[in-house]
Amino acid sequence: MTKKMHKYSGKKLSRGEPPNYLGQHLLHKKQVLYEMIKKASVSKQDTVLELGAGKGALTTILAQKAAKVLAVEYDHTFVQILKLKTAKNKNTQIIHEDILKINLPKKKYVVVASIPYAITTPIMKMLLNHPSGAFDRGVIIMEKGAGKRFTATFIRNAYVLVWRMWFDLTYMKDVSRDCFSPPPKVDSAMIKITRKNQPLIENKHYMAFLGLAQYALKQPKASMEMVLKGVFTAPQMKHLKRNLGVKSSTMIGKLTEEQWQVVFYTMIQHVARPLWPKPTNPKKGSHKRTR
Repeated sequence: MTKKMHKYSGKKLSRGEPPNYLGQHLLHKKQVLYEMIKKASVSKQDTVLELGAGKGALTTILAQKAAKVLAVEYDHTFVQILKLKTAKNKNTQIIHEDILKINLPKKKYVVVASIPYAITTPIMKMLLNHPSGAFDRGVIIMEKGAGKRFTATFIRNAYVLVWRMWFDLTYMKDVSRDCFSPPPKVDSAMIKITRKNQPLIENKHYMAFLGLAQYALKQPKASMEMVLKGVFTAPQMKHLKRNLGVKSSTMIGKLTEEQWQVVFYTMIQHVARPLWPKPTNPKKGSHKRTR
């Protein structure tokens, strides 16, 4: 059997052997499963991507509600169970692959999934770092701490800020560890993600805004004036503060999405391009898209 090196495990894995980030905590509470689908507004017009399908508790319900279900699972044993359970569902495709290596759909799709805690951020980046992609909305069960960070009013992380310029992230509810088998050591959260009808930043400015966000949020508790004085001149800063309606001492992490929109467009209109902060990772990391 061919061996291959898994990107995150640090050891060779046989095909079908699950990467070591898989916690194997399977969501089984039917009330939560149906609520996820309802919150995601899944209909017969939707293609739904399920990341980490496990034994198919959610997959089989999705097959009844959606036009097409793409169920991703790496564990060989679970894949066989999934294939048996969905054998009569012509609208369901089982994808035996590492979640982080899948081909994303080219056409609009919805994500409904309970994801592995250890790769929560990589999954979110895979879905949300590409505003021109086909991801439309989703409901994801993730580790509670991550859910709180992604939806907090005070923004500490550049990528979280960038996501919010194109998507609304909403903390829906706590999900008890008792909803899983076996129960994990921590509670989870149900997070809803919806693409904004009108993004706050144009798609063509993705990398420029990422550069600003990374530059500004190195010190999220620092004052806005101290952080941005390296970008704007004193007169520009005075004009900017007046437009934002904030004080010089306002912490940069407290700015709202709408205020960041003002900051960004003020920068591209009044600051010479060579002076714009450069993103630390120049690659967009364009994920594969197919189907």
